[in-house]
Amino acid sequence: MKNISNIEILLVEDNMEDADLVMRSLKKNHLSNSILHVIDGAEALDFIFGKGKYAGRNVDDRPKVVLLDLKMPKVGGIEVLRAVKSDDRTKAIPVVVMTSSREDRDLIESYELGVNAYVVKPVSFEIFSKTMADLGMFWVKVNEVPK
Repeated sequence: MKNISNIEILLVEDNMEDADLVMRSLKKNHLSNSILHVIDGAEALDFIFGKGKYAGRNVDDRPKVVLLDLKMPKVGGIEVLRAVKSDDRTKAIPVVVMTSSREDRDLIESYELGVNAYVVKPVSFEIFSKTMADLGMFWVKVNEVPK
């Protein structure tokens, strides 16, 4: 298993093509050394709260940002967002929703739950790649998070 003590980006994405594109964009911009990709919301919650296969993980080692898809099997992104933002231990973790959903209810509910940004995945490869690189640069290199 990857060293999980210093994860800066938690990527929660069930679409392997989108996940691969995000990872390549981050790697190209030297932002992929400490990224963990999980394929559903259940695994994301296990990582964040130190349960399941991540039991014993120091939950005080929080990622600098969670890149979160909304539409996933098992546990959806809205449920992950709700759990993260309603817990005093994790509510300060920045969460960026990355989704193909343009539904107003998803956007509104995400912001009501405390999302830090809501990004609709661009269709164009080039724009998607640049968007991911820009997001990674801002949330990992520019933004300050509580320790």
